[in-house]
Amino acid sequence: MLKRFFVSMLGTVAGIWISILIILFGGIVLVGAVIGSKSETVKIKDKSILYIKLEGDIAERLQEQSFMDLVRDYESKGETLDQMLTSVRMAAKDKKIRGIYIDAAGASMGVASRQELVEALNEFKESGKWIYAYADNFSQGDYLVASVADKIFINPVGNVDIRGIGMQTPFFAGLLDKLGIKVQVVKVGTYKSAVEPFILTSMSEPARRQNQVYIDSIWNYYASTIAENRSVEPATVSAWADSLTFAWTASHDVDARIVTETIYRREVEDMLRDMLSVDDNDELPFITPSKYIEANSDRFTSHSDDHIAVLYAVGDIVESGDGGIVGDKMVPEIIRLADDENVAGLVLRVNSGGGSAFASEQIWEALEYFKSQDKPFYVSMGDYAASGGYYISCGADRIYADATTLTGSIGVFGMIPDISGLVTGKLGVTFSTVASSPNATFMSLTSPMTPEQKASMQRYVEETYDIFTSRVAEGRHMSVDSVKAIAEGRVWVGSSALELGLVDELGSLNDAVKAITEEVGLDADAWAAYPYVNTNLLERLLDETSQLQTAQGISLDPEIMKYLVMAKRISEMDPIQARMPEITIR
Repeated sequence: MLKRFFVSMLGTVAGIWISILIILFGGIVLVGAVIGSKSETVKIKDKSILYIKLEGDIAERLQEQSFMDLVRDYESKGETLDQMLTSVRMAAKDKKIRGIYIDAAGASMGVASRQELVEALNEFKESGKWIYAYADNFSQGDYLVASVADKIFINPVGNVDIRGIGMQTPFFAGLLDKLGIKVQVVKVGTYKSAVEPFILTSMSEPARRQNQVYIDSIWNYYASTIAENRSVEPATVSAWADSLTFAWTASHDVDARIVTETIYRREVEDMLRDMLSVDDNDELPFITPSKYIEANSDRFTSHSDDHIAVLYAVGDIVESGDGGIVGDKMVPEIIRLADDENVAGLVLRVNSGGGSAFASEQIWEALEYFKSQDKPFYVSMGDYAASGGYYISCGADRIYADATTLTGSIGVFGMIPDISGLVTGKLGVTFSTVASSPNATFMSLTSPMTPEQKASMQRYVEETYDIFTSRVAEGRHMSVDSVKAIAEGRVWVGSSALELGLVDELGSLNDAVKAITEEVGLDADAWAAYPYVNTNLLERLLDETSQLQTAQGISLDPEIMKYLVMAKRISEMDPIQARMPEITIR
C-alpha cells in the first residue's frame, strides 16, 4: 500500500513537472514567434491592392482580450470596421495602392456599419482608382457593399441572395408557462417592447407598427443605394427581392445587371496579375486593412500631441465587468480625457442598444464633466444608439447618426422572474422565511411581488424615466413634454430621428471627426482612438501568467448557445434597464 502511494505521488509530481516544461517550452516558442513577426516591418509594395475580406463577425473595433483569446485569434482574427474605414480613406491618397479588391465571403455587420463602408468606398472611387468585387455566393448584406464596385464578379455556379429586410422575434411566454415561471414586468413606454418576448406569445400592435416603420426605412435605403450604384430603379431592386434571386442562375444575374460577369476566382486573380504586370508564379500584392494601417503607423496622431479623442462605447451598458460598456471603467476614462491637456475634444462613438440605467446615468454625468472643461463633445452613432445608448449620447453638443442607425427607445423597464411555480409547484421545493420586516426578502426569485412591492417598483421605474427624459430635454434643448411625445420607448431610424430633433446631422464617424477638428482648429487627422487596447501577446502573457489555466472547449449549437447567453444576461441584469429590444435584421 505504501509503495503504491509513493509510486502514485511520484507519478503526479512527474506529471506536474512535465506540464510545467511543456508550458514553458510552448511559451518560449510563442514569444519567439511573436518577436519574430514583430521584427518584420510591414512594407507596402508598388502596385498594391487593398484586400477587404467580408467574412464572419465584423466588430466595430478591436476589443481587449485575454491572453488565451489572443493566442487563439492571433492568426485568424478578422478585420474590424474601423480598420476598413481608415485604410480605405488612406489608400485613396496612396500612390502605391492601385485599387481595392472586395472578397465577399459572408460577413455579419449591421446595416449602418455597411452604410459607412459604402460611403468610404464611394469616396475612394473619387480618386479615380478602381474597385472590384468577387464572391462565390453574395449574401444580401455583402452585395450592398459590393454594389459600389466598378465590376462585380460571381462564380459561374454562384448566386446573389436578395430577398428584402425582415426580422423574427422569438417569444418565450408559452415555454415559461409550461415551466411554471412568470416574469414580473414594470415599465414606462407603450413601445418599450424589450419585455414582450417574456410575457406575450406574439408582438403587440404598437411593437409591430414601429418595427414595420424602421424595417421599411432600412429597405428603402438598401434598395435606393443599390439602384444608384447599379444604375437601375429602386423598384427594380424590390422586384429582385420579390423574385428570390438566390434561385436565379449566375448568367441571369448578368442579364439583370445585378453582376458584371461570371468568372472563377482563379480567373479574377489572373486578370489582376495581367493588370499589374505580375508574373503568374508570384503572389498578388494584396495588403489587408490591418497590415496597411500597421505599415502606416507613423501617420497616426500621438497621444502626447494635441488631438481629438475618439472614445468607443460598444456593447451592453453594465455597471461592472469585462465586456461591453462598463460604467466603472468608462467613467474614469472620460474623466481622464477631460483632464488631459492634450485632448482638445471628444467624439463618443456609440454602438449600443442600452443596458443598466444606473450605469447610463453615471456615464452621462462624466460626459457633463467633460463638457465643463470647455471642450466640445460630439457623438457618432453606429448601428444602434438606443435607450441607454441614447441616454449617454443626449448631452452631446452635436449628434451624428447614419440614416439607418436605430436610436431613441427612450423608456425604462424592470423584469423580476418568479420561479416559484417551477421550484415549488413542479419540483416540490418549499421555503420558510424568517425576516425582520415584510420586505426583507424582496426580489427573491422564489416568491411573487406583493401589490405594494410592485407599486414601489413602478414608482421607481417612473422616476428613472423622468430623469431620463429630463436629461434628453436638457441636452436636446426641448421641453420634457416634447421629449415624452416621441419617447414611450419608440425606436427611430436616424433619418426620422433627424426630423424629430433627436440627432443633428446624418453622417459617419469620419464626418463627426472632420467637424470637431475644424471647430477646434486641428488637422482632420489629429485624432486618436480610446480606450487603449493592448494586443501585444508578450505583454498579455506577462500580465496573465498567474491566471493561466487549462481550458477545455465545449461546442454547442449556435442557436442553443444564443438562448443560453440570453438567459445568463437576464439573470445578471440590473433591476432597472434602459434597453431596446433585441433586434436581428436579415
